[in-house]
Amino acid sequence: MAPGKPNPKTEALRQQGCLHPHPEKVTDELFASREFFDPRDLLQVKYEMLRRVRADGHSVSQSAARFGLSRPSYYEAQKAYGEGGLSALLRKKPGPRRAHKLSGEVVEALREALAKQPELTAQELVALVEERFSISVHRRSIKRALVRQEKKRLR
Repeated sequence: MAPGKPNPKTEALRQQGCLHPHPEKVTDELFASREFFDPRDLLQVKYEMLRRVRADGHSVSQSAARFGLSRPSYYEAQKAYGEGGLSALLRKKPGPRRAHKLSGEVVEALREALAKQPELTAQELVALVEERFSISVHRRSIKRALVRQEKKRLR
């Protein structure tokens, strides 16, 4: 690999959210002695960490340390694997999964207000939401929610 040129596997792991932040801390002998095992692959590292405890009888502390992770990371991985299998070991994207403040009820109230008074500004809509629902929300969030609602209506 030419210096300065990114490794394709490293880039693929990064894009998939599977790049181990500290592969140099993985000291387990499987990762040192076999080419198949890649310390950069966090999914593989987590699975092998769980397997070492469950199948090989290693302690949680010992296993977590050998795989460059913490004990809390072990327990999070154990819970995720128990609930959702191998794919549950992948990291989820951070942040809210949906527009949690602007529920359907709030968006419908905004649509009704705009139907009655189309000249309402974004700042006036912010004030309306705050007054009526006691929710503080940004004007751009309101605009996005209204656009999303319109797209759903057109489908």
